Amino acid sequence: MKLKKFDSINVLPFIDVLLVLLTIILMTSTFITKGLIPVSLPSAKSTNNLKINKKLVIIINKKGEFFCNNNLVNSKNMKNHILKFKKETQVYIKSDKNARFDSFVQVLDILKSNDFQNISIVTKK
Repeated sequence: MKLKKFDSINVLPFIDVLLVLLTIILMTSTFITKGLIPVSLPSAKSTNNLKINKKLVIIINKKGEFFCNNNLVNSKNMKNHILKFKKETQVYIKSDKNARFDSFVQVLDILKSNDFQNISIVTKK
């Protein structure tokens, strides 16, 4: 029995595998872009209400005034207002580019000294 010599590569199985992978990627990308998979949750009589951590938005305008969640806050009362939130709360700091850097550091110091970890500084692109 004589063996055949292969002079070329059969690319059809390779193309089949690529098409299957492309199909899988396209199917999963629709879930990723929406960010959620639609689920109908069951109901139960014995449930606990979840306490949802609200976000804290701290704004420093160019005059150096502080706003916490759109409420004007005195720099002396800033710490008391921040401590009303849980330490796991997502904190967003929006500081005007013309605001004093000292005001920004003051807010950051209050957050870090009270063990807030989820701190984001908001900028524009």
